[in-house]
Parts: sequence; structure tokens; C-alpha cells
Amino acid sequence: MDSLVGLPRAARSTFPYDTTLKRLLDVVLAAIGLVATLPLWLAIVIAVRLDSPGPAVFIQERVGLNGRLFRFYKFRSMFTDAEHRLAELESSNEVSGPVFKMRADPRVTRIGTLLRRTSLDELPQLLNVLKGDMSLVGPRPPLPREVEKYTPTDAVRLSVKPGLTCLWQISGRSTVSFDEWMALDRDYVHNMSFWLDLTILARTVRAVLSMRGAY
Repeated sequence: MDSLVGLPRAARSTFPYDTTLKRLLDVVLAAIGLVATLPLWLAIVIAVRLDSPGPAVFIQERVGLNGRLFRFYKFRSMFTDAEHRLAELESSNEVSGPVFKMRADPRVTRIGTLLRRTSLDELPQLLNVLKGDMSLVGPRPPLPREVEKYTPTDAVRLSVKPGLTCLWQISGRSTVSFDEWMALDRDYVHNMSFWLDLTILARTVRAVLSMRGAY
């Protein structure tokens, strides 16, 4: 797919890393996770379809490595007109920066609330990992409209593959300010290693179970 036009030079990938080892970790663990959770996928698909009309999987364009656009998968947690209703809710945004988050978002379905609290809506991103668009560990993939408002410093987070989890997820997620979020992602970019990835993955399990900052 095309790359996002006008990506700042600071976001070009220049950081050394053992990509072969990281990719091997991604493929092995994502494949195991996919096979292990397949029965859960079936249950979620049925629940989403019964709860509200529309597809069970939500597909959206996100920004990946070096500004490349890719198709991002999630279990649908909102009503199908959610994107069109965003403008009317902008004044209720509860986080800073170019992102939108709202605890009592009226666009979220009943089953969607449960999926978000438990992070089960993120399971289809295992497919993104297997396809190579994402890694298990890396900054969360932003929307194009968010990247358009990035500073060159913010855009450094695009110099590595986006991931299912990163330092932001294990530090409180939505309770973290936008500037703190960007700083955490920069820390990951400049310090990422095999052992850091393993540490983040292990701590993510605890963060998901605690459901802190998940909405």
C-alpha cells in the first residue's frame, strides 16, 4: 500500500536491530496465540453479530513502519456508523494530543465494552503480525489523521514496526498523557532488544488482567 505523504525525515528507519530474531519471535508466538485462541474467535464473532448489525471484524487503515499504510484488524466494538459520529463527540475527548478516547463512548456496543476492557478486540491483530505489517511489541499503529499532527519528534515512533503492545500498554494506557505516551514510544525505539520485548510481553499479561486504562 502507499506511504503517508509528507512523513518527516526523523521517522525513517535508521536504528540497528536484529530483525531476523524479532521476526522469528513474532511468527512463532503469533502462530501459537492464533491457534490457541481460535475457539474464542468463534465465540466473539457470534457475540458481536448477535449484539449489533454489521461485520464481526473491523478493518481500518493505519500507519505502519516508515509511514506505510496497511489494513488493520480488530473485532468490531462499535456500531457501524462510529466513524461518522466522531465529529459530534470531539468536545468530549478525555485525552490530550491528536488522539480521541472517551470512557463512556456512546458508539461502543454492549459486547464491545467487554471486548475493550479485556483487550480481546485486539486478537485479530495476530493476523497483522503474521502478515508482517505489525510486530508483537512496538508502538501502537496510529491513524493517518493523527500522524498528520505529529511533530518530527513524535514521528520517531514510526521508525519501527507498530505492535500489539509496548511500554504504553504496561504503563497505564489511557491514563497516560499523550506527551508521556510519545516519550515511552521513543524510549522503546532507542532501547528495543529481544530481552526488552520479552519483558514487555510478560508484563502485558498482568496489564491486560488488571484492565487498568482500558476503554
